[in-house]
Amino acid sequence: MTFGDKVVMAGYFFNGMKKPCYFGAAYEFLTDDHSCEGAIGLAQVSEVEFEDDGHAIAWAMSKAM
Repeated sequence: MTFGDKVVMAGYFFNGMKKPCYFGAAYEFLTDDHSCEGAIGLAQVSEVEFEDDGHAIAWAMSKAM
């Protein structure tokens, strides 16, 4: 999801039963094209896993500010 001049996302991977499985990531636009076709590059990704996608997105949004 576009958040200001960044793109934030939550992702999921199976980490085992009853273990946190969500991660957050913040991307930055690489050109002036901020549409869905604009190029983006990874700026930061969480090093911890979260219990749900809401916490992962909140982390990513805090890094995008």
